[in-house]
Amino acid sequence: MAKNLEITILLDFYGDMLTPKQREFLDYYYNQDFSLSEIAANVGITRQGVRDAIKRAECQLIEMEQRLKLAARFKEVQAGLQEIMECAGQISAENRKSGLSREINDLSVRIKSIAISLLE
Repeated sequence: MAKNLEITILLDFYGDMLTPKQREFLDYYYNQDFSLSEIAANVGITRQGVRDAIKRAECQLIEMEQRLKLAARFKEVQAGLQEIMECAGQISAENRKSGLSREINDLSVRIKSIAISLLE
């Protein structure tokens, strides 16, 4: 299951760099959950031909990620934004405990808002 999710994510990042047929096969296999036999029947080639095309495309996606690291960087940014939101929440909580500065409260709300918009 983890490999399926990884390939699906890599397909989102690098799918446009594959051939249309490779994208089509990976979409059928990973996104639409078709079997190799179903894909072969739909496109008119052998099951082995579909399997080989999918394996080649998977290798290309993994190779692109190893070189460009776009998906890894995206995950890091997402984690960083989550941490920023948590810190802004802690700032708000501490501010409420120690006298409630309106400026601090407004800034922490603004930080959370920006982080949420970047996560979407």
